[in-house]
Amino acid sequence: MREVLLNPSAGYYSTKGKVFGTGGDFVTAPEIGQIFGELLAVWCINELQKFNYDGKIQLVELGPGKGTLMQDMLRVFEKLGLSKDRISVHLVEMSPLLQQVQAERLCNGKSHRLSIDEDDSHVQEGTTNSGVSVRWYSDIVDVPKGFSIVIANEFFDALPVHVFCKKAKEDSAAWKEVLVDIDPKQSEPGFRFIQSSKATPYSVVFGKRFDSKAHLLKERTRLEISFEAEQIVQNIAKRFEKHGGFGLIIDYGHEGDKTDTLRSFKNHQLHDPLQDPGSADLTADVDFGFLKHFLEQDETAITLGPVPQGVFLEAMQGSTRLKSLLNATADENYKVILQQGYEELTNPSKMGDRFKLLSVFPSSLKSFLQASNKVIGFEPKE
Repeated sequence: MREVLLNPSAGYYSTKGKVFGTGGDFVTAPEIGQIFGELLAVWCINELQKFNYDGKIQLVELGPGKGTLMQDMLRVFEKLGLSKDRISVHLVEMSPLLQQVQAERLCNGKSHRLSIDEDDSHVQEGTTNSGVSVRWYSDIVDVPKGFSIVIANEFFDALPVHVFCKKAKEDSAAWKEVLVDIDPKQSEPGFRFIQSSKATPYSVVFGKRFDSKAHLLKERTRLEISFEAEQIVQNIAKRFEKHGGFGLIIDYGHEGDKTDTLRSFKNHQLHDPLQDPGSADLTADVDFGFLKHFLEQDETAITLGPVPQGVFLEAMQGSTRLKSLLNATADENYKVILQQGYEELTNPSKMGDRFKLLSVFPSSLKSFLQASNKVIGFEPKE
């Protein structure tokens, strides 16, 4: 999965110029309408007040896509009084091609690619028109330590997953890993999925660590798990604990009720994930049950959610913002675009229920948040 998406010479994100939008293979929420990014920014500013913090803020985005989400968020941050001297942007992006796309949007293409021999950990830097510093990194571990607001929109679904399966009622030693193999039955070179005939290193590790955690496995006999996601969210949790901050994870996913979600998209249609690797997107639904466990297992962070995207946007007064935008334009075509976009984002039969949000805070705020200080969009149901 990693090779298919990120191989420097043949990977999907490394070589395909247009992957987002109607002309690409899929559409993300920020591309549908500005309301999405604006409301995320308002939520961040509201939660920032709970920290009584007036120092410098790092806006960290994992997998920034075309840079649209960060562009919309920065507009709100600046409008609400957070100056360029207080904000810096840190984008974690492995694809050099997408780094350039993001630089075009955020810095009008005026970015400077650094030599890999330089001591600094960022690979590219630039400045927005309003003077906000923007830096790019290939790994979150390279982002400087400091108070951070971390946003990950449709990032974790693209991380490589391991697939494990076993027969019902078998013990932990019975977990087998699903692997990719050469298909000998095809006349042309091709691939097939197979089940390992014996234990693999990852299946042994998985069995020892998770077979006793019934609340995570939920008697499933097949599941997908990303150990890379575990490393990343643990880095986020420790970052928040030591240096302060909070974050939002937005993705399509489930809480342990799905078993086989690995799939491929090409031209907005389902595609055989083993056919022409590198020509189409690969993705797997995020298991929020595992993600919450990874974030909280060392008691460095707490999570709230996940909540459906439609519920969150409505709680953030999305309908009110939509009316404001409609009243501000006389362009009837644009009004239709705005209305259809918000419908796409919030309708439960579209993105409203399938996409979910998970909020992350340092564990030191646990008692504070669980008292009378509700987190907008994540309030428990009455």
